[in-house]
Amino acid sequence: MKTLGIDGCRAGWIAISLDDEGAGYWLLESDEELKQYLEDFDRIFIDVPIGLTDEDYMRTCDQELRDVLGPDYQASVFNPPIRPALYSPTYAEASMTSYEITGKKISTQAWNITPNIKTIDQFLQDDEELREKVFESHPELLFRILNGNNSILQKKATKKGLRHRLKLLKDRSKYADDFFRDIKEEYRRNQVDEDDIVDAMALAWFALQSVEKEELKTLPEEPPTDSTGLPMAIHYV
Repeated sequence: MKTLGIDGCRAGWIAISLDDEGAGYWLLESDEELKQYLEDFDRIFIDVPIGLTDEDYMRTCDQELRDVLGPDYQASVFNPPIRPALYSPTYAEASMTSYEITGKKISTQAWNITPNIKTIDQFLQDDEELREKVFESHPELLFRILNGNNSILQKKATKKGLRHRLKLLKDRSKYADDFFRDIKEEYRRNQVDEDDIVDAMALAWFALQSVEKEELKTLPEEPPTDSTGLPMAIHYV
């Protein structure tokens, strides 16, 4: 099975495979490119909310993720828009819809990633097969697991935090160091940030592990599905 990790970036999406049979990296700058890679690979871990509630402001998986990460990293978990607000054309309209139903407005951070959420949601609504291989995950949870289920003391925006995360990946994958350096050299910062690279590699590593170990865990353990049948879950190994 071909495995892939995908993280959003300034230019679109950065996709990385650490699978020996097809290791590589790709900058996907259009929805068409993204869809092609989702179709071509067999197991994808992606850092984007997938299942969405109709009425509850917070998904159970996000609350459990915050509990696991602890207070220092709770801010890295955004509550995605509720489904009735997802396709609103403006932030003001989406936020008003959310407020009318939940009593709370959409955060600006959540609105900023809403285009990515809509893109993946549309793909999964249109293609049932993609639902069987595209899984929501979260890099901070994955790095915590790589670090022996301990939080990394420095956040990824700092040089120490970035180096620590990269070392955790280098200790496990022979591609991590070269890929990090090559992506930095090939693409500009206004296309791909350094933390996007390490996040995509963590997603790629765990997608690979989920296949090799034949294991796929979720927060929560028995995730609910949304009104369209999509699971509301954070996946990990």
